[in-house]
Amino acid sequence: MDQNKEFLKNDNYPELTVILAVSSSSQKDVCRYKGIKTDIIISVYDDHILVMATQIGAMGTILHARKEEGMAIHPTFSVPVIFGKRKEPMLAACARQLIEQISSSGSPRTLLLSLGLQDHSLDTLKTIVSSVTENRLW
Repeated sequence: MDQNKEFLKNDNYPELTVILAVSSSSQKDVCRYKGIKTDIIISVYDDHILVMATQIGAMGTILHARKEEGMAIHPTFSVPVIFGKRKEPMLAACARQLIEQISSSGSPRTLLLSLGLQDHSLDTLKTIVSSVTENRLW
């Protein structure tokens, strides 16, 4: 196994496998969540974190989440949709949750999130956020 990759089975979600990659290469693994194949890939780059979660074998909706720099006491975040479904507020909420976690840990990286999901339920999105934050590389 390449030393830059780590494959984790999540004890809380036994049907979900997370692939962590710290280089530009990534691998795909097959897993199931609620009977639906779900792949999660996390890749860390110098200035970005790429998270891909797919149940459809494609990238789906792509969001770019970042912390806005400014003088505000409370941080603000920008989460525009780059490609895909713009009328899915739960996808933006998922990206916001992840960028808040990234930012609160002190990382200056922005997030590129790809969600190709059949199931857009709150439980699925919570599972994705939990799995990514539990296995964070930032």
